Amino acid sequence: MNIKRRILSCIILLIFLAVICLIGYFNQEKVETMGRAAGGEDSKKIALTFDDGPHPYYTEQLLKGLKERNVKATFFITGQNVEAYPDIVKEIHENGHLIGNHTYSHLQLSSQNAESFKQEIIKTNEVIKEITGEDTIYVRPPYGSWNKEFEKELNMFPVLWTIDPLDWCSSDVSCIVDKVCAKAGENDIILMHDQYKTTVTAALKIVDELMEEGYEFVTVDELLFD
Repeated sequence: MNIKRRILSCIILLIFLAVICLIGYFNQEKVETMGRAAGGEDSKKIALTFDDGPHPYYTEQLLKGLKERNVKATFFITGQNVEAYPDIVKEIHENGHLIGNHTYSHLQLSSQNAESFKQEIIKTNEVIKEITGEDTIYVRPPYGSWNKEFEKELNMFPVLWTIDPLDWCSSDVSCIVDKVCAKAGENDIILMHDQYKTTVTAALKIVDELMEEGYEFVTVDELLFD
């Protein structure tokens, strides 16, 4: 009888331990699934940015594709295009993308035009605020030319880039996609231009490929300050 009781006790103990393990396993699966749905700790953040727009056709096509993929991007727009296409600027803002300043006329800073450059940034901030109702605090200086003194004077943060596929001078979608995806890494900032059909097609392919690799597309402020 003692032997039988011991065997029975062992069987009951094993069953009890197995039940505990199964409960732990299923709870772990639920936690991992929730994490993946929300981006999770394992997701790699990357930012997609577009300069020179908005364009009256290609920007809207790009916005449509990004919305279908639930992806947010950052648009550095020029003041003259803001005034020309205010409805598209409003759509960019309402879709939850981040809007940055790219001067009024795509002016490159030099030692001779510092004051004109600063005034273009101020003017562009004003026309953007008229449409979005919000201040613009991020600026991408054309060609990357910048003066750190402007950061205090204008209370703005310059945003450059880490990946430049030179999409503006290429009509080869595959080439643009390959250049970006081959170099892409966590916290990278991709520079593109929403002025070309090729760029729109390439950008959406880049999004699809990098999302499959576990990347999460965010606006640049999330990379800079999160």
